[in-house]
Amino acid sequence: MVGREFGDGVRHAIEQTQSTHRKIAEELGWDEAKLSDLVRGKGGVTEADVTLLLGFCRVKTPEVQRLLALFRETRERGFLQFPGDEQISTLLKQELLANEITVWSSLLVPGHLQTTDYMRAAVDGVAQPESVDYEMVIAAKLERHKLFHWSRTFVFYIHEYALRLPVGGPDVMKDQYIHLLGMAQRSYITLRVVPASIGSHAGVSGSFIHLGYEKFEPAVFLEGENSGLFLEDPTSIAVYTAVLKRLDDQALDPEQSKELITGFLI
Repeated sequence: MVGREFGDGVRHAIEQTQSTHRKIAEELGWDEAKLSDLVRGKGGVTEADVTLLLGFCRVKTPEVQRLLALFRETRERGFLQFPGDEQISTLLKQELLANEITVWSSLLVPGHLQTTDYMRAAVDGVAQPESVDYEMVIAAKLERHKLFHWSRTFVFYIHEYALRLPVGGPDVMKDQYIHLLGMAQRSYITLRVVPASIGSHAGVSGSFIHLGYEKFEPAVFLEGENSGLFLEDPTSIAVYTAVLKRLDDQALDPEQSKELITGFLI
């Protein structure tokens, strides 16, 4: 996303000086924490601060202009991306950077956990503009399966109706349920079902992905019919964090969730 690209650019500029953060902060008359916040995109700095730092690092004019443009974009509340901008590829790159991925899915089995047959059936059931290469979309989605590794943690909140929706027919759904149960056995994956019996719930506004990073501030991804929106501003993050907290209260615990899914196989 924009904030990550800006941070990478600034980090590279600093590395070229072969100096430490502490030394650079002293030269600029800053606290070292201010320089660290700038690199991590946490805010608290002005465009003048960025210009001063880049000048100190002797960054060439075209790169200064690029980084300042990115800095201005980071002041916006969100980052909108369309399919032509390789939306899925961008999301995958951000998920690879994240060490904590939390997903709320209200309509379908989350993409990370979909079998290939389920994925294909889901794609076949939606409107398919001729301009979209859905084989490429499926291939890109399958790349997300490579995300699963013990070095990052995953929490999936899924509405019961998303599990009951008969995508692709009985055989496809049976394989999908078995796959979910298998993935739920991994220590770094937590699967929680929000039961239909509770009625209205915290996630009624729609599905989303919350990305937590070790070195960056968190982000939220919202997927639309033909676009995706990344949110990074603190107000938006607080709203979606509150939704997840409430879903945590409303969802079945992991063992109850697995029992419910097992019941679909009977």
